[in-house]
Amino acid sequence: VAQHNALVGRDASFKSVVVTFGGDLVRIHPRVAYAAPGGSAELFGLYFTDAGQHQEHRLLVDHNTPHCTSNVAYKGALQGQDAHAVWIGDVLIQAAAEGTDTYELNRNLVLTDGARVDSVPNLEIETGEIAGAGHASATGRFDDEQLFYLMSRGIPEIEARRLVVRGFFAELVQQIGLPDVEERLIAKIEAELEASV
Repeated sequence: VAQHNALVGRDASFKSVVVTFGGDLVRIHPRVAYAAPGGSAELFGLYFTDAGQHQEHRLLVDHNTPHCTSNVAYKGALQGQDAHAVWIGDVLIQAAAEGTDTYELNRNLVLTDGARVDSVPNLEIETGEIAGAGHASATGRFDDEQLFYLMSRGIPEIEARRLVVRGFFAELVQQIGLPDVEERLIAKIEAELEASV
Protein backbone atom coordinates (compact mmCIF):
# COMPACT_ATOMS: atom_id res chain seq x y z
CA VAL A 1 0.00 0.00 0.00
CA ALA A 2 1.40 3.38 -0.97
CA GLN A 3 0.23 6.95 -1.47
CA HIS A 4 2.28 9.41 -3.52
CA ASN A 5 1.55 13.10 -3.02
CA ALA A 6 2.81 15.90 -5.28
CA LEU A 7 2.22 19.63 -4.99
CA VAL A 8 3.21 21.30 -8.27
CA GLY A 9 4.40 24.90 -8.02
CA ARG A 10 4.27 27.87 -10.42
CA ASP A 11 5.42 26.88 -13.93
CA ALA A 12 6.89 23.67 -12.46
CA SER A 13 6.67 20.24 -14.04
CA PHE A 14 6.21 16.92 -12.29
CA LYS A 15 6.63 13.43 -13.77
CA SER A 16 5.63 10.22 -12.01
CA VAL A 17 6.30 6.68 -13.25
CA VAL A 18 4.69 3.79 -11.36
CA VAL A 19 5.68 0.22 -12.28
CA THR A 20 3.85 -2.65 -10.61
CA PHE A 21 4.94 -6.30 -10.83
CA GLY A 22 4.20 -8.90 -8.20
CA GLY A 23 2.46 -8.67 -4.85
CA ASP A 24 -0.65 -10.56 -3.83
CA LEU A 25 -2.49 -7.31 -3.03
CA VAL A 26 -1.17 -3.95 -4.22
CA ARG A 27 -2.87 -0.56 -3.78
CA ILE A 28 -1.18 2.61 -4.99
CA HIS A 29 -2.74 6.07 -4.71
CA PRO A 30 -0.93 8.85 -6.63
CA ARG A 31 -2.25 12.36 -5.84
CA VAL A 32 -1.43 15.65 -7.57
CA ALA A 33 -2.50 19.20 -6.68
CA TYR A 34 -1.26 22.58 -7.87
CA ALA A 35 0.12 25.42 -5.73
CA ALA A 36 0.18 28.11 -8.44
CA PRO A 37 -0.66 28.66 -12.14
CA GLY A 38 1.37 27.14 -14.97
CA GLY A 39 2.06 23.77 -13.38
CA SER A 40 2.28 20.59 -15.45
CA ALA A 41 1.99 16.96 -14.30
CA GLU A 42 2.58 13.71 -16.17
CA LEU A 43 1.64 10.41 -14.54
CA PHE A 44 2.68 7.20 -16.29
CA GLY A 45 2.04 3.67 -15.07
CA LEU A 46 2.73 0.13 -16.19
CA TYR A 47 1.45 -3.00 -14.48
CA PHE A 48 1.61 -6.74 -15.14
CA THR A 49 -0.89 -8.71 -13.11
CA ASP A 50 -0.46 -12.50 -12.72
CA ALA A 51 -2.68 -15.32 -11.44
CA GLY A 52 -4.20 -14.61 -8.02
CA GLN A 53 -2.88 -11.05 -7.82
CA HIS A 54 -4.97 -7.93 -7.18
CA GLN A 55 -3.33 -4.67 -8.30
CA GLU A 56 -5.13 -1.39 -7.83
CA HIS A 57 -4.13 2.10 -8.96
CA ARG A 58 -6.37 5.00 -7.83
CA LEU A 59 -5.25 8.40 -9.07
CA LEU A 60 -6.48 11.86 -8.17
CA VAL A 61 -5.43 14.95 -10.10
CA ASP A 62 -6.93 17.99 -8.39
CA HIS A 63 -6.89 20.98 -10.73
CA ASN A 64 -7.46 23.70 -8.14
CA THR A 65 -5.45 26.49 -9.83
CA PRO A 66 -5.82 28.19 -13.24
CA HIS A 67 -3.81 27.36 -16.37
CA CYS A 68 -2.33 24.00 -15.36
CA THR A 69 -2.04 20.78 -17.35
CA SER A 70 -2.04 17.06 -16.64
CA ASN A 71 -1.52 13.96 -18.72
CA VAL A 72 -2.16 10.46 -17.34
CA ALA A 73 -1.33 7.24 -19.21
CA TYR A 74 -1.45 3.79 -17.58
CA LYS A 75 -1.16 0.44 -19.38
CA GLY A 76 -1.53 -3.05 -17.99
CA ALA A 77 -1.33 -6.69 -19.04
CA LEU A 78 -3.03 -9.52 -17.18
CA GLN A 79 -2.54 -13.27 -17.30
CA GLY A 80 -3.69 -16.22 -15.23
CA GLN A 81 -6.73 -17.31 -13.26
CA ASP A 82 -8.10 -14.61 -10.95
CA ALA A 83 -5.60 -11.96 -12.05
CA HIS A 84 -7.44 -8.73 -11.23
CA ALA A 85 -6.45 -5.13 -11.95
CA VAL A 86 -8.37 -2.02 -10.96
CA TRP A 87 -7.59 1.40 -12.39
CA ILE A 88 -9.51 4.46 -11.26
CA GLY A 89 -8.45 7.84 -12.60
CA ASP A 90 -10.17 10.81 -10.96
CA VAL A 91 -9.58 14.29 -12.39
CA LEU A 92 -11.27 17.19 -10.62
CA ILE A 93 -11.32 20.60 -12.32
CA GLN A 94 -12.45 23.05 -9.67
CA ALA A 95 -14.31 26.28 -10.48
CA ALA A 96 -11.14 28.33 -9.94
CA ALA A 97 -9.13 26.20 -12.41
CA GLU A 98 -9.89 28.07 -15.63
CA GLY A 99 -7.65 27.24 -18.59
CA THR A 100 -7.04 23.66 -17.45
CA ASP A 101 -5.92 21.12 -20.06
CA THR A 102 -6.11 17.47 -18.99
CA TYR A 103 -6.26 13.98 -20.49
CA GLU A 104 -6.26 10.51 -18.94
CA LEU A 105 -5.82 7.14 -20.64
CA ASN A 106 -5.97 3.54 -19.45
CA ARG A 107 -5.34 0.56 -21.75
CA ASN A 108 -5.37 -3.11 -20.73
CA LEU A 109 -4.37 -6.28 -22.56
CA VAL A 110 -5.91 -9.53 -21.29
CA LEU A 111 -3.53 -12.36 -22.19
CA THR A 112 -5.44 -15.38 -20.81
CA ASP A 113 -8.88 -16.49 -19.72
CA GLY A 114 -9.73 -15.95 -16.06
CA ALA A 115 -8.23 -12.44 -15.83
CA ARG A 116 -10.35 -9.38 -15.04
CA VAL A 117 -9.90 -5.61 -15.33
CA ASP A 118 -12.01 -2.78 -13.93
CA SER A 119 -11.12 0.56 -15.54
CA VAL A 120 -12.92 3.73 -14.49
CA PRO A 121 -11.80 7.14 -15.80
CA ASN A 122 -13.67 10.04 -14.14
CA LEU A 123 -13.79 13.74 -14.96
CA GLU A 124 -15.53 16.21 -12.67
CA ILE A 125 -15.61 19.68 -14.23
CA GLU A 126 -16.87 22.68 -12.26
CA THR A 127 -16.06 25.40 -14.83
CA GLY A 128 -16.78 25.78 -18.52
CA GLU A 129 -13.64 27.85 -19.11
CA ILE A 130 -11.14 25.06 -19.83
CA ALA A 131 -8.66 24.43 -22.65
CA GLY A 132 -9.49 20.73 -22.84
CA ALA A 133 -10.51 17.66 -20.88
CA GLY A 134 -10.78 14.08 -22.02
CA HIS A 135 -10.39 10.47 -21.06
CA ALA A 136 -10.22 7.04 -22.67
CA SER A 137 -10.27 3.46 -21.48
CA ALA A 138 -10.01 0.20 -23.39
CA THR A 139 -9.56 -3.45 -22.49
CA GLY A 140 -9.02 -6.18 -25.05
CA ARG A 141 -7.44 -9.48 -25.92
CA PHE A 142 -4.70 -10.23 -28.40
CA ASP A 143 -5.66 -9.20 -31.89
CA ASP A 144 -5.87 -12.47 -33.81
CA GLU A 145 -5.16 -10.61 -37.05
CA GLN A 146 -1.88 -9.26 -35.67
CA LEU A 147 -0.86 -12.75 -34.57
CA PHE A 148 -1.88 -14.22 -37.94
CA TYR A 149 0.10 -11.57 -39.80
CA LEU A 150 3.26 -12.19 -37.77
CA MET A 151 2.90 -15.97 -37.95
CA SER A 152 2.32 -15.84 -41.73
CA ARG A 153 5.74 -14.14 -41.92
CA GLY A 154 7.38 -17.15 -40.26
CA ILE A 155 7.40 -15.89 -36.67
CA PRO A 156 6.46 -18.64 -34.17
CA GLU A 157 3.31 -18.00 -32.12
CA ILE A 158 5.14 -17.56 -28.79
CA GLU A 159 7.50 -14.98 -30.30
CA ALA A 160 4.58 -13.25 -32.06
CA ARG A 161 2.76 -12.89 -28.73
CA ARG A 162 5.89 -11.39 -27.16
CA LEU A 163 6.19 -8.88 -29.98
CA VAL A 164 2.56 -7.80 -29.59
CA VAL A 165 2.92 -7.27 -25.82
CA ARG A 166 6.25 -5.51 -26.22
CA GLY A 167 4.70 -3.19 -28.81
CA PHE A 168 1.74 -2.56 -26.51
CA PHE A 169 4.06 -1.26 -23.76
CA ALA A 170 6.79 0.34 -25.94
CA GLU A 171 5.41 3.89 -26.15
CA LEU A 172 4.85 4.06 -22.41
CA VAL A 173 8.28 2.62 -21.55
CA GLN A 174 9.93 5.26 -23.75
CA GLN A 175 8.30 7.99 -21.62
CA ILE A 176 10.58 7.06 -18.71
CA GLY A 177 13.56 8.72 -20.38
CA LEU A 178 16.24 6.63 -18.61
CA PRO A 179 17.67 4.03 -21.03
CA ASP A 180 19.02 1.71 -18.28
CA VAL A 181 15.65 1.63 -16.53
CA GLU A 182 13.81 1.16 -19.83
CA GLU A 183 16.00 -1.85 -20.72
CA ARG A 184 15.48 -3.46 -17.30
CA LEU A 185 11.74 -2.92 -17.60
CA ILE A 186 11.58 -4.55 -21.05
CA ALA A 187 13.60 -7.49 -19.64
CA LYS A 188 11.11 -7.84 -16.76
CA ILE A 189 8.17 -7.83 -19.21
CA GLU A 190 9.95 -10.56 -21.22
CA ALA A 191 10.44 -12.59 -18.01
CA GLU A 192 6.71 -12.29 -17.20
CA LEU A 193 5.84 -13.57 -20.66
CA GLU A 194 8.32 -16.44 -20.30
CA ALA A 195 6.56 -17.52 -17.11
CA SER A 196 3.25 -17.82 -18.97
CA VAL A 197 4.49 -20.34 -21.56
